Amino acid sequence: MRHSRGRVIEVESLPELDRRLAAGARSLDGWRVTSLDLVERGAQLRSREVTGATFLGCRFAPGDEADLEARGAIVFPAIPDVPVDTYRGALYSPGELYDAPTYPASLDARAYGWAQERDDQEALLARTLHDHAIDVALSDWLAGRRSPVVGLMGGHALTRDEPAYVEAARLGWRLGSTLVVATGGGPGAMEAANLGAYLSGHPIEAVDEAVTRLARVPSFRPSVGAWAGAAFEVLGSFQDGVESLGIPTWHYGHEPPNVFATAIAKYFRNATREAILLQACDAGIVFLPGAGGTVQEIFQDACENYYADESSVAPMVLVGSTYWTREVPAWPLLTALARGRTMEPLLHLVDTVEEAARILGA
Repeated sequence: MRHSRGRVIEVESLPELDRRLAAGARSLDGWRVTSLDLVERGAQLRSREVTGATFLGCRFAPGDEADLEARGAIVFPAIPDVPVDTYRGALYSPGELYDAPTYPASLDARAYGWAQERDDQEALLARTLHDHAIDVALSDWLAGRRSPVVGLMGGHALTRDEPAYVEAARLGWRLGSTLVVATGGGPGAMEAANLGAYLSGHPIEAVDEAVTRLARVPSFRPSVGAWAGAAFEVLGSFQDGVESLGIPTWHYGHEPPNVFATAIAKYFRNATREAILLQACDAGIVFLPGAGGTVQEIFQDACENYYADESSVAPMVLVGSTYWTREVPAWPLLTALARGRTMEPLLHLVDTVEEAARILGA
């Protein structure tokens, strides 16, 4: 149970509700009761003042919902046939998203399938409510962190058996020792960075061992289940990992979330997800080689820095001088945009992950 701003009291479990009622609470003013089965709690609710209380996505016995509304409570009903909890109060864990023996039966796959099939008004409302709940949960999660957050962006197509995957993992390992690592939460470079951060409390040899084991299933194609299964086996060997953040989206549901992010803020709307991901990274962002999505993130971050006040501008570090000047020449445009601005000295183009880590103080 979480206390939040002012008089608001978050009640997110039946034991917490029962404890408070048994302690003598007579008024539920300021209570926010979320996603509880209250079918057998009607008598207790009818004996309390409920003006100022909010019930989000709860289930009631016949007549109880109307009674609560008539006595001054605000009731947001549960939306039927939605695979996710639209009013959830916490970020996802890897185990929640991969909650079935096979990937097609998992919550992650079911949510993606539902989002592809449903575009009616109820489904749109459910997605909006869910993403708002994730926003709130992510804000709470970030507020509880003592270290600044650094972003690692890069291509989803990078496979586990490529040298660049090892480099991304080692960068996550270096940064994770002093900063909270955040990624887009998907496969490829994102998975590698979350893996390295997760193992940052171990010697660097643990990263090499983990990558060697993961490389036996190099890609999530053709089998997401085998790919995720190999990752869960590594997690089983290193259960005391360092926390990190993944912010994926069901907009790219064909790209499964990686399991090395200990907290996962998964959104339906990609535009929301991209903005929140960049906003969370107050210690700066490292951009590893990538394609369209990574280029979008570079210039979205550049736009934020371009218009930000001086105290809010954060470093941008691009890794791979040949890649970013010739293959995908984002660097010349980026430096032209930054010329004479506060952000100019905070732009860096380097060739190694060690240089990137040094710039960000790891």
